[in-house]
Amino acid sequence: MLNTFTTIALILQVISSLLLVAVVMFQSGKEAGLSGAISGGNNSYMSKGKSRNLDAKLASATKWIAAAFVLLTIVVLVLLKVKG
Repeated sequence: MLNTFTTIALILQVISSLLLVAVVMFQSGKEAGLSGAISGGNNSYMSKGKSRNLDAKLASATKWIAAAFVLLTIVVLVLLKVKG
C-alpha cells in the first residue's frame, strides 16, 4: 500500500516538474538593457495588454505548480523515510 502511494507521488512529482518547466518556458522574457534597445520590441498598445494578461496567468500558474512540486517533494521524502 505504501509502495503504491510512493509511486503515485513520484508520478505526480514528475508531471508537476514537466508542467513547471513548460510554464516557465512559455513566459515572455523581459526586454531590458542594450539587447532590448537594439532589437526594438513590440511596443504596440494592444500587444502589451494581451502579453501582460497572459504573463500574469503564467506567473500565477508558476507559483501554484511550484508550490505543488515542493509539497510533493516533501510527501515523497516522508513516504521514503517511512518505507526505509
